[in-house]
Amino acid sequence: MSNGRVALVLSGCGVYDGSEIHEASACLVHLSRHGASVGMYAPDVNQMHVIDHTKGEPTQEERNVLVESARIARGKVEDLSKLNANNYDAVIFPGGFGAAKNLSTFAVDGANCKVNEDVQNTLKAFNTAKKPIGLCCIAPVLAAKTLPGVQLTVGSDNEEGGRWPYAGTAKALTDMGAKHHKKDVTEIHVDEINLIVTTPAFMCETALHEIFDGIGNMIDKVLQLTKS
Repeated sequence: MSNGRVALVLSGCGVYDGSEIHEASACLVHLSRHGASVGMYAPDVNQMHVIDHTKGEPTQEERNVLVESARIARGKVEDLSKLNANNYDAVIFPGGFGAAKNLSTFAVDGANCKVNEDVQNTLKAFNTAKKPIGLCCIAPVLAAKTLPGVQLTVGSDNEEGGRWPYAGTAKALTDMGAKHHKKDVTEIHVDEINLIVTTPAFMCETALHEIFDGIGNMIDKVLQLTKS
């Protein structure tokens, strides 16, 4: 028996230029455990660039976000422009640099970034319909830029000796008009007004099972909110 219909928005395949694969997989595993029906989507656009993940350096290749996302979706992925919020109870955005490079220009422009039009439309549609939105890792920047005044977490605003290497993101959220809440990696923050659930995931340098547990808490809460 299906426990909700959830859209999962991907940004490619690979932490440095697409979706963080462990995060995307964790979302899918936790959704599966709940018996949720999942539809996967990605924008049909070229990646900002392609990174050689063995070196962390750009290559001369060009790759398409939708085509690369199909690797995670096992082929079952649709163009994000076709996502209709009326057909789903919630939407989830895993992290990875693709959220900051392909779904937005945050990686280059920071708080002055632009968000992909289809991503904006998706966030606004679910928000207007009062349907829950889950975002992990760097993905909360998408909501911060698109939905004024939202409350989010990307973990800590202090590097804490390297445990939070992307701590500066918290200030960027504030600069975009969002309110940041400091949370540990297995914790979530819930914006009760906007029905937005966020968790730090790989914003934190920690063990993989803690990332998995935090995402599980996010998914649990998102699905709980679909019934309230």
